[in-house]
Amino acid sequence: MNLSAIQNLLDPPILFFFLGCLMAMVRSNIDIPPAITRFFSLYLLMAIGFKGGVALSTSPLGMTALATLAGALVLAVLLPLLAYAFLVRQLSAFDAAAVAAAYGSVSAITFITATQYLERQGVAFGGHMMVAMVLMESPAIVMAILLAQHARQRTNSALPPNPEIRSNFGGVLREALTDGSQLLLLGSLMIGAIVGLDGKKIMDPFTGQIFKGILAFFMLEMGLTVVRKGQELERGFHNLIPFGILMPLVGAILSTLIAIALRLGQGDALLLVVLGASASYIVVPAVLRHAIPEANPSIYFGSALVVTFPFNIVFGIPLYHWVLTRML
Repeated sequence: MNLSAIQNLLDPPILFFFLGCLMAMVRSNIDIPPAITRFFSLYLLMAIGFKGGVALSTSPLGMTALATLAGALVLAVLLPLLAYAFLVRQLSAFDAAAVAAAYGSVSAITFITATQYLERQGVAFGGHMMVAMVLMESPAIVMAILLAQHARQRTNSALPPNPEIRSNFGGVLREALTDGSQLLLLGSLMIGAIVGLDGKKIMDPFTGQIFKGILAFFMLEMGLTVVRKGQELERGFHNLIPFGILMPLVGAILSTLIAIALRLGQGDALLLVVLGASASYIVVPAVLRHAIPEANPSIYFGSALVVTFPFNIVFGIPLYHWVLTRML
């Protein structure tokens, strides 16, 4: 294990993640109210978005940044197609589409963990990478729901009776794009870009000084959730554990190739790779539980949260960085 990997494991938020896992394993009675977890999640999105906006204010979008955003969109389309093509042979079309959506979308917390890793390493990255995260959030969700619609037509299955289901393309797109977390991130990014460095000085006690502590507390809750959800999952889920590790590696390889082609710096390249390797366990389940009710949530939620998330934050991020330092 190289030095950066050891440093990543010894980072306080990662250690608190392990503490949460241990507490859940020994069946501790600790219970963190969902409202607090939700608040911390929104705080982290607002803070990282604001920081990205401030960075954008000092270095406006150039051709390389725009090309990076285009590369992110390519990944957002390509990854769910690859995942679906592989999984549809093992799962129902609905489960395959749902899992593909999770792995085509992104994990904001994994992204935030990667930005903290880069800051510890003293590696710079651009604020436009937050824009890339926003752009990659929704395309896979839309594609998955269209695949599910096709599966319903092919099997002559009636549409689910839920009156709130978004069964048309416009409704699906609207639900995916108006998710509160995504809008908060994008809005914070815009505010940071508007106020710039002067605004950063004003907001630093809130978005800077306490950021690490709140991230550590949130990671404690994530450790609890990962183990507890893992204990609740059905036996059939375990067949997806190899996929939950291999798919991030596929995404990382494709992202690395794009980073090399665009000649990105190490910071932007790592964040692009992390986006390609991560999987959504918040936004995707929130949308798909109504849009594809035929899919089993324990499969698409469990694979992304219980397998891919811990793999990326513990092993993936330092591994991706180690590879990039030798290829860029």
